[in-house]
Order: sequence, then structure tokens, then C-alpha cells
Amino acid sequence: MVPPQTLTPPDHELIGSYPESPAGPIDASELAELKQVPEFGLPRMLQVLRFGQRQAEFMLKGRKDFGDVFRFHGIIPGHPVVSGHPDHARSLFTAKPELVPTLTSESPLRPIVGPNSVLTSQGDVHLRQRRLLLPAFHGPALDNYQAVIERAIDAEIDRWQVGETIPIAGPMQDVTLEVILSGIFGIERLDEASRVERKLAKVIRRITELSTTPIAKISEYVNVGRTEPVGVQAAALKVIDNAIYDVIAERRADSGLADRSDIMSALIKARDEDGSELSDSELRDQLLTLLLAGHETTANSMAWAWERLTRTPDAYEELHDAVRNDREDRADQVEYVIQEAMRARPVVPIVGRRVQAPWRLGEYGVPAGTPVSASIFLIHHREDLYPQPWEFKPERWVGHKPGTYEWLPFGGGMRRCAGAALAMVEMRVVIDRMAERLQLEADRPEAEHVQHRNVTMIPKRGARVIIRDKR
Repeated sequence: MVPPQTLTPPDHELIGSYPESPAGPIDASELAELKQVPEFGLPRMLQVLRFGQRQAEFMLKGRKDFGDVFRFHGIIPGHPVVSGHPDHARSLFTAKPELVPTLTSESPLRPIVGPNSVLTSQGDVHLRQRRLLLPAFHGPALDNYQAVIERAIDAEIDRWQVGETIPIAGPMQDVTLEVILSGIFGIERLDEASRVERKLAKVIRRITELSTTPIAKISEYVNVGRTEPVGVQAAALKVIDNAIYDVIAERRADSGLADRSDIMSALIKARDEDGSELSDSELRDQLLTLLLAGHETTANSMAWAWERLTRTPDAYEELHDAVRNDREDRADQVEYVIQEAMRARPVVPIVGRRVQAPWRLGEYGVPAGTPVSASIFLIHHREDLYPQPWEFKPERWVGHKPGTYEWLPFGGGMRRCAGAALAMVEMRVVIDRMAERLQLEADRPEAEHVQHRNVTMIPKRGARVIIRDKR
């Protein structure tokens, strides 16, 4: 990723401000007075490929040529509009849910996680699903994950050898998978899981590994616009489904189900107002969403943090000193690193809605039915908001709290990531423990390139590091 030319402000000006830009639903008469959104003139297939393969560069090109708002031909029907302005994101995230249904239900995720997933469902169904899931990721429930996280990361570190070069994303996925499995199945260790639960974990690990291969990307394009998967994707999902349905059957037959409080048991015991329960297919969609979205995004956020830290010696040394010397600001320094890593490399770089009313985006207007996306990546790299946006500077957060619509790694509004609180706990524990026990070094001086996988942005080489020292 090649950054554009930037201005260099004084060192202390690392959080800035941006000009206001009106946004939100309007009536037809106001729409007629606004400008039409400028658009890319490239052939449609070329635009689709550039967005899918090199989204970050494509978004930067749009901002350079057109400003904060532009449109392109993508895999989502309707000639999507993109905005890189926080006020426009605010308008989408604060609108009534019925005015801004998610585009995830039309994305490449739909054939994978199914129509009943908390990611793809809409309206009352989505709200009901969030109500079921949120207790498992907030409040007292978070305390139960602490020991699991510590044990999982220590076990990973114990396996590494000084002098070894490893892609850190893989071990991070093993840690976060064990954590989410503990919440789903109500176990403290993976070796306490049943045979079918361990089989499912093995399948998820393998599918995650294969998802970065070229054939997986081709399969993603083949399934664009479909509600049911075909080809290689269908074959992979059949393997996953067989494992998931075995777990569901085992848990439904559990004589102690009534006394269990884990996520899976809570979903099985849940009843609608009319007394009906979730079907096996509904359970399948929720469990697969939790298993995939609940571990892979957090793992890659941690991988990006180490990819950035090992290439920014001053930031790494500050973290290292604060943790190893147990300074008073230890927890703060860990937090600054997390916030800056998620700003610089948001794993989910864009989120979208299909507006159900005419919508204003600054000086532009779009008709009802238009897909409108907030580019988290562009917002996080605004020079006015984040001076020196291409520099990794955890110190920019000293004395600053991330703005609700300026720092968006978890999305926003009613569809903000349900597992955000758990993800933050995982990152705090893991980054602190790794800084305490390890001395890492990047295997190459140049930054790792971005790889786009489905809706995520991950380090192309897995954030490879060299273990230089270990406690």
C-alpha cells in the first residue's frame, strides 16, 4: 500500500478535526437540488476486481479523484456509493434501522453464514438475535474469559523457539478460537470439549487456513449474488455443516441442558413469544457466525498490531518498557497500541447500508434504494482528523478517547459488533502478555501488503516475526 503525499504537522498535533458535512434522509424536492455523486469511469469488471483485490488503493484513488463521496460498480447491485466522512457514517449509524438495512445480507458473507445469521438478518429478527447474544459478551461474562485467554496465549508462547520465524496471525487465530469456543460450549479448555466439538474446532481451523488460497477467492466471485453456495464453497460448507449439526444434535440431547449457561445452550433454550424454538438451520447460522467472525477478525487485529509495532521501534520500545517495568501507565500504553493498530489497519475496512429514503451526503444526494457505504479505512486515514495518518503513533491517543464516528473498527449503530467488548479484552491480555514475555522483530523491514479476504483486510504474509528473546 503506497500512501499519498501528506503534510507533516507539529508532533503534538496527532488528533485533529474535520469540516462538518450535512447528511441524512431528505425529501424528493431537496434531492433534486443536490449534485449527483461522481463515479469511476473504468470498465465494470475492472472496478469489481480492483475493489475485491486492492480495495485500500481503490478507495484512496476515489478520494484523490473525487473527494469524500464517490460511486463505483461493485459486486453489490445498484452502483454503490462510498463516503469517507464521519458525519456521513453518523447519518447511517443513527438512522432508524428500517431506513438503513445492512448490505451484509447481499454480500459474499450471505452464502457462507446463511440468512439467519446476526450479520445478515434484518429488523426485528436481528434485534432478537442481538438480545440473545449480548449477555455472553458483556459485563460479568467477560471475567470468565480472562483465565482462558491467559492460558491460551501462554501455551502458544511456550511452543515458540528463540530464533524461529512465524506468521503471528496463525497462533493468534488459535488463541481467539479457543476463547470463542469456551464461550460457545461452556468449557475452560479445548481438551475438555466433546469429540464432536473438537472435530468442529479442527474443521474451522482448516477452513480458515484454506480461505486465503487463490481458489477460495475465485469461489467467492463465483458465489457473488447467490443466496446458496455453489462449487468449492458449497463443498467446504458441507464439511462445516456436518460438524456443526453433529454438535447441535449432541447438545439438544444433553440431559443437563437446562442447567447450562453457555452461548449454545442459551440459543437452544431460547423461545419466541409464541413458544417456538430456533430451528437447526437457525442455530447453524448463528454458531458459524460466532465461530468465524468471533475469532478471525480479532486474531488479525492482533497480527496487524505486531506487524506495525515491529516496524515502529519507538512505539515498540515504549510498550516494552511500560509492560516489563510494570509502569503506572502500563494498561494505558497497551490501550494506545490497540487503538492505533485498529485505526491504521481496520480488519473490516468498509460497512454498508441500502438507504430506503433519498439521502444527503454533503453536497451530493442519492435516491432511495441506493447502497451507501462508510469506508472505515478512509475515515481512519483522513489527514485533517488524524495528521500523519500513515505513521503508526500510539501516542496520538494520549489524552484522547476514540470518537464514536471517527474510530470505527467495530462498525457502529445498532449493528456494531456484538463481540467488541470481548475482542478488546482479548487484545489487552494478549498484547500485554506478549510484550512481557517476548522480544519480536519483523522478518523484513518493509510493511506487509494488505490481502482482502471476503469482507476483511488481513496481512498478506500473516504478520511474520522473528522470536529474538523469550521469558
